[in-house]
Amino acid sequence: MAQIFALVDDIFFQAKMLETAKHLGVEMKSFTAGDALLAELAKQSPALVVVDLNARQSPTDAIATLRARDAQIPIVAFFSHVQTDLAQRARQAGCSEVMPRSKFTKDLAEIFSRAKA
Repeated sequence: MAQIFALVDDIFFQAKMLETAKHLGVEMKSFTAGDALLAELAKQSPALVVVDLNARQSPTDAIATLRARDAQIPIVAFFSHVQTDLAQRARQAGCSEVMPRSKFTKDLAEIFSRAKA
């Protein structure tokens, strides 16, 4: 089964993402801290990593470390549409794709479906 790692500390949004993953037949592991995600990444490699750039614990640092460890894993990050500087930092850290939260929410099923390919 395809697997997605998600760095998201908003429990309501986590629930939405988990429900979408379940509906699509994709396993999603959710992490509230970048170090926990990186520790799990040392054990297994997901098909996709999703990062909430508004997470409390330095999500761009986690992205940079993840990218240094594995250049192939797609990383999709989302942010509040007014935080364009945060989006730029995520791109510089190595995100494959960065989008406003509204677009991420709208395209959630499509994004998660990519993990199955």
